[in-house]
Amino acid sequence: MSVIRKVRTSLISWQQKILYRLIKTKVIGADMKSSGIDPEKPIIYAMQYPSYAEQMVIDKEVSKFGWRTPFQQLLSKSLPGRPFFSVYKRPGNPFRKDGVPIVARQMQRQAEWMLAEEGRDIQVVPVRVMWGRAPERERSFLRIWLQNSGALGSRLMTFFAVMFNGRNTFVHFSQPLSLRELAGDASSAEIVARKLSRVLRVHNRQVTNSVLGPELSHRRTLVHQIPNRPLVRQVIDEEIEQKATSRDRLQAQALKYADEIASNISYTNVRFLDHLLTWVWNKIYNGTEIHNLEPLKEVSKDNTIIYVPCHRSHIDYLLLSYVLYHKGLQLPHIAAGINLNMPVVGSILRRGGAFFMRRTFRDNRLYAAVFDEYLHSVFTHGYSTEYFVEGGRSRTGRTLSPKAGMLAMTLRSYLRDSRKPIIFVPVYTGYEKVFEEKSYLGELRGKTKKKESLLDVLGTLRSFKKSFGKVNVTFGEPVHLTEFLNERRPGWDTEDYSDTSFRPDWAPAMVDQLARRVTTEINRAASVNPINLIAMTILSAPRQAMDETQLVRQMEAYRDLLAMAPYTDMTVLPQGHGKDWLAHAEELDTVSRSKHAMGDLIQTNERQAVTLTYYRNNVLHIFALPSLIACLLLNNRRNSFEDIRSHCHVLYPFLKAELFLHWEKDTLDQAISHWLDVFCQRGYITQNGDYYHCADSDSEQFPHLQGMAEHIMQTLQRYFLATSRLQKQGSGNISAAQLEEQSTLLAQRLSLLYGINAPEFFDKALFRTLIQELIRAEMISEGQDGTLSFDEGLNPLTDILENVLNGALRQTILSSI
Repeated sequence: MSVIRKVRTSLISWQQKILYRLIKTKVIGADMKSSGIDPEKPIIYAMQYPSYAEQMVIDKEVSKFGWRTPFQQLLSKSLPGRPFFSVYKRPGNPFRKDGVPIVARQMQRQAEWMLAEEGRDIQVVPVRVMWGRAPERERSFLRIWLQNSGALGSRLMTFFAVMFNGRNTFVHFSQPLSLRELAGDASSAEIVARKLSRVLRVHNRQVTNSVLGPELSHRRTLVHQIPNRPLVRQVIDEEIEQKATSRDRLQAQALKYADEIASNISYTNVRFLDHLLTWVWNKIYNGTEIHNLEPLKEVSKDNTIIYVPCHRSHIDYLLLSYVLYHKGLQLPHIAAGINLNMPVVGSILRRGGAFFMRRTFRDNRLYAAVFDEYLHSVFTHGYSTEYFVEGGRSRTGRTLSPKAGMLAMTLRSYLRDSRKPIIFVPVYTGYEKVFEEKSYLGELRGKTKKKESLLDVLGTLRSFKKSFGKVNVTFGEPVHLTEFLNERRPGWDTEDYSDTSFRPDWAPAMVDQLARRVTTEINRAASVNPINLIAMTILSAPRQAMDETQLVRQMEAYRDLLAMAPYTDMTVLPQGHGKDWLAHAEELDTVSRSKHAMGDLIQTNERQAVTLTYYRNNVLHIFALPSLIACLLLNNRRNSFEDIRSHCHVLYPFLKAELFLHWEKDTLDQAISHWLDVFCQRGYITQNGDYYHCADSDSEQFPHLQGMAEHIMQTLQRYFLATSRLQKQGSGNISAAQLEEQSTLLAQRLSLLYGINAPEFFDKALFRTLIQELIRAEMISEGQDGTLSFDEGLNPLTDILENVLNGALRQTILSSI
């Protein structure tokens, strides 16, 4: 008997070796190392269709987990029947797409074995082996068959699938199920087996939706349907009535717009991009770390996912799709600006999932209707989507104020058809060095933004000789659109939205709230890397230069502070030591070193200083509250908790509006108290009764607190500049647009006079946000003629700003306005 067993074991091993010379596998799905599976209990593997080739793949991959393999379990006969079973049988008709649901006989036998003794249990692990991952309809029947040969009745087709797609084989493991728990009170093996089969069929559909996505309609069919969709037909009818234009001409124009917009995902193209981008990432990055992915895998099963990343670089498009593809999730359809639809590059992006949109189409009703209907088709069919709520890339490194156009279209689509739940997934991408660093620097210095061209793309090949550090990609807390609407508009789903042109009067305010929520969630998922810490530290120093030892200590102190009071439970902090971070920053040419006999100095030139503001601004929101508290403590050496609390409550709404901070009014006090406790533990301040005192100015901790205060100081200077200008002009004598323009010019002048290397200091959009928040807080009001009026209600803000800023700085600003 042992001889037969050895022969069978050798035969299986030989077959696996031959198979693995032809294929290359990648395991996706659940993290089986933390699955909680018990190797001592019997394990069976649920497959979609019976396939010996897939069984060999599963056996080989399971051996890598350190478990007893299915074939070993089979030979040991520790469980009746085989350790594999399928939930579908192959259809007799080779042209039929779906298999036939079955209840495996061996499953009933194994259920009987389990029910025979109270303590027995069987662990069921659902597994899918995919020879390629293409959900689309291809013109070639052969391609359809070869994507999932399990649906076919021929071993020959499996052979061709291995030959053609074997190098792109994905093995999806799901979390194990306890058959004992699933059985519950059932005493019949047949009932248990049927119950398990139903659960696995549902699970199989969820995995298909999550990994492959819904089957893609042929692009030509989708595009040709658009002119006949309700919104487009309505606009065409109105245009005919108003302008006497022919219907054929308008339909032809609508078809042209649809063809210009629509993506055309090709998995041949995707595989090409996979190989290309793998080479690119290995060339330019030191690694990509993915965080908080598991919750996404769960919500992606039965929902339409809309990814809403921050927009730092053109690389964002490619990086997120690459990560999702390699982590076993379906590729999203990506909203891209029409400026990227350039020769060659545009075609590659379109085949990788990009659909193109014009920057503005407010005055083109037909284009707007076509775009609306295209998006509606994408959402209702369950395709995952990706768009940037910031609109364009951030040149300053801050998360920009949202442009809610795409969110408004998403909401309108959902009101028309909410059968498929929509979930927004915020994504934060933290770069140590962005690809466009040089061009951003030029634009911030006033250089006109260049239009993208093929020559520019080819020119970036020179960058492959450089290192761009590491990238962190963090998936934030999902925002469920149904729950969001239920909280803010109970009964929304009972209203009549059958008129496609109907736009509820409550929708604009809802879209604004949704935009702010999504943007806040992006910032909640922010990660902190060594370049962020170096930027925060050295930019707070006079002349942006520091002693090396002091710089290292302060960076590590910041990291330790954030570990003691993390911004959120998703906050990622750098590992290692400050000296290693500094060496890494020097490799990336982020800072410069000046040798000195009494200790090296780390400094920045003008280019490096402006560039570092970008990486400081990436994480400024994380440091905003402790920095504000540090400002209050430094400039008023004796503070009670009530003083700190009341001052924070006055200033916080403006910081929240500008930096998309996540604390609400009812949670702010707890955050303030926690940071005061952390400052006390670190020795930055001491508590004497109800009062807090700063550390002595000659102590080691004082420079750290002083540096912390500097992070938010320029923001408070901007507030003081704008409110002082408003007060000098007088109530009712200046409009919001004039105050915004004059404040911007004054800030530019101050930055030139005093060497403030921070482009956001004179960012007009930030002054606009401040003015809007002042109006919202009713500290000022805007009259019908557009002028701004104010009274004593503005005083609490100006009084606090005067107390926080030092006298010399106040006089400098006042003398300039």
